[in-house]
Amino acid sequence: MKYLCLIYTDEQKVNAMPPHEVEIVVNECLEHCERLRANGQLIASARLGSVASAATVRTQNGGAFVTDGPFAETKEQLGGFYLIEARDLNEAIRIASHIPPGRLGCVEVRPISDHDLQ
Repeated sequence: MKYLCLIYTDEQKVNAMPPHEVEIVVNECLEHCERLRANGQLIASARLGSVASAATVRTQNGGAFVTDGPFAETKEQLGGFYLIEARDLNEAIRIASHIPPGRLGCVEVRPISDHDLQ
């Protein structure tokens, strides 16, 4: 079954980290992704750009309305994701518990719906 692991961190705190500490986390991510890929568990992963570059689109009354930034004002922002393959939620949680930037915030684990939109 597929699960999406959404990584939330406080972008300001991450940006305030010394560069060598950020590099350590990035290298740990690369190693973790390689292990998951070797086990056939990683489908995709990515670090997202800054919330400063985000836009929120709302469609109402046949028109699209765009606002700058993320939808919600929160202390933690969505910073990246892993799309994984796991036997069940317990295995997905185990995998998520080892995602390196999770220690800087949290990782939300959500199953991917069986309904294909394609």
